[in-house]
Amino acid sequence: MADGSSRKALRLTPALIWTAIGVVLALILLFSSFFVVDQKEEAAVLNLGKFSRMVGPGLHFKVPFGVEKNYNVPTQRILKEEFGFRTIESGVVSTFSNQDFSSESIMLTGDLNIVDVEWIIQYQITDAREWLFGVDNQEKTIRDISQSVINMLVGDRTIFDVIGAERANIEVQGQQLMNDLYKSYGLGVRVTTVKLQNIVPPKGSVQDAFEDVNKAIQDRSRLINEGKEAYNSAIPKASGEAEQTIQEAQGYATQRVNQAKGDVARFNAVLTEYRQAPDIVRDRLYYEMYDQVFGSAPEGTDLIDKNLKNFLPLKSLGGGSAPAAPSAAPSSAPSAPTPAAPASPAPSSDQGQQGGGQ
Repeated sequence: MADGSSRKALRLTPALIWTAIGVVLALILLFSSFFVVDQKEEAAVLNLGKFSRMVGPGLHFKVPFGVEKNYNVPTQRILKEEFGFRTIESGVVSTFSNQDFSSESIMLTGDLNIVDVEWIIQYQITDAREWLFGVDNQEKTIRDISQSVINMLVGDRTIFDVIGAERANIEVQGQQLMNDLYKSYGLGVRVTTVKLQNIVPPKGSVQDAFEDVNKAIQDRSRLINEGKEAYNSAIPKASGEAEQTIQEAQGYATQRVNQAKGDVARFNAVLTEYRQAPDIVRDRLYYEMYDQVFGSAPEGTDLIDKNLKNFLPLKSLGGGSAPAAPSAAPSSAPSAPTPAAPASPAPSSDQGQQGGGQ
């Protein structure tokens, strides 16, 4: 009896089947009649495959059972495309893929060198309708245009310009050219950033040669800087020494000129006095000459007459002067000058020659 009653309870009746179908249809109707758009998105609604309307963030209703479909587009998000590498996981220490993407990054420069350029672009969808219906396979179109632009800009420059001075210009011009092309294709996107990540020669002998060139350039820059440092150290010192020498020479010249002027003035003054009293001036000059010549002579110096012959001066062993003959010589010195014409000082010169040694 119990088994029969359970079988009766489990039997599917037409009413139960229709009830189940109604519940399923109700659930489908419920979940297919509304959709949610995120705050950073916009949604395009298609009615039987034809564009109907654009809706913003929030909860929206649509015709159920697939009559209307919604396609959410992240218009407020910054999207990114990578070229030459792939990031597996971003973070403080990012993880990159080990696959080879050199087909995207190997390029030929304007001076026929090969360079490996890795870069990224960041873009934002500005028109959701153009993004959905403007082109087919949007991401591939974005990547193809970006590759063609960067290849063109790199091909117009030398390898050293690409690595150095022109790097920023490539980024700016690349962003502008990409935006122009995306706009002309009706892609509905705007590039916000073009960033060249890594620019190196291809691995192998090319990269080794390039590193040697870079090392030589760095050595040249170092030697130039050392030369400039030595120049800046030596030239100011030499200039200062030259200026000091010039100033010393100018000071010496001024001193000599002033001394010569003083001597001329003194000579003119003496000449004036000599013309007025030649005998007095001549005697004065004679005595001044004696004082000048023998003023610094050591103590005990004896003067004798040059005309005194066969005379042996006697001096005491204690260092005293000779008793007789030497004392007579100085007394004859003042009487040596003889009268002469006022214009000729010859007698004073004769007396100057009478001075003797010890």
